[in-house]
Amino acid sequence: MTGRILITGATGHLGARVAERATDAGWSVIGTYLRAASDIAGAQLDIRDAAAVRNLVRQVRPDAVIHTAAGRDNWRAMADGAAHVAAAAADQGSRLVHVSSDAVFSGREIDYDEAAPPDPVYRYGAAKAAAETAVAAVDPTAAVVRTSLILGHGRGQHEILTRDLIAGRVQGALFTDMIRKPIHVNDLADALLELAASSYGGVLNVAGPDVISRYDLGVLVARRMGLNPARIPAATIAESGLRIAADVRLNTEKAVSILATRLRGVQESVSSD
Repeated sequence: MTGRILITGATGHLGARVAERATDAGWSVIGTYLRAASDIAGAQLDIRDAAAVRNLVRQVRPDAVIHTAAGRDNWRAMADGAAHVAAAAADQGSRLVHVSSDAVFSGREIDYDEAAPPDPVYRYGAAKAAAETAVAAVDPTAAVVRTSLILGHGRGQHEILTRDLIAGRVQGALFTDMIRKPIHVNDLADALLELAASSYGGVLNVAGPDVISRYDLGVLVARRMGLNPARIPAATIAESGLRIAADVRLNTEKAVSILATRLRGVQESVSSD
C-alpha cells in the first residue's frame, strides 16, 4: 500500500527518516514542523492546538498518519498532542501509527511484552503512557509502537550525548546499569511504514535484538566515530540520584514474527550509515 501519508515531527531524527524512506517507497509525503521547515516538512503544526491538527488533517486527507512528534519536556505536546492527532485521524478515517517508548516502564519486571501495563517512574514516561491511553481510547485499531534508544547517522540522542561528553561540552555520564535494546533509525522507520500499510491494531514492541548498557553503547559509538572511549564518564543511576528505569527490555518476538523489516543487532546498527 502507498498513498498520501502525513508524518508529524518530520524534522526530528526519526520523523525525517520516516519521511525520506516513505518518499523512496512511493508514498506522497506531507511532513509537519513546529519551528523550522525543511524540504519534506512543509506544513507548520503545533500539535498542542487541537483545532489546528483537525484542520490540517482535513486539508491533507491522508490515507495514513505516523505520529513521531513529541516535545520531550512538554506534557501537552506529548500527551494532549497525541490525543489531538488520534482524534483528527479517526475523524478522517486515516490509518494511525503512534510512536511510544520503553520509558512507560519502571524496569521492575525487566522483560516486557505487549501485554505489560505501563508503570512509569518519571514525567516523560508518564506522558508517553498517557498518550498511549488516549490513542487506544480514540482508535483501538491504531498501531502503538513502543521502541527504545534510536541510533543512526550520528543523529541519535545517545550518539550526540556521547560526542558531547567526550568533547567536554556537557556535564554528566553514561550509566553502566541503564540497560536497553537499541534500534537503528532506518529499521524503525521501515517498520512504521510497514505498519502504516497494515491493519495491525494495538501495542507492538519494535526494538533491536541486543541488550546493552548505555555506557557500553557509548563505547561502541565512540569507536565508530574515531573518538577515544576512555574519555566517556561512567556512573550508575544510584550515584546520579536520578529516578529513572534501570533495566528495560522490550520483548520483540511478535514484531519479528509479523514484520518483514529486519531488526538489526547493535553492532550492525552502530557500524551502519
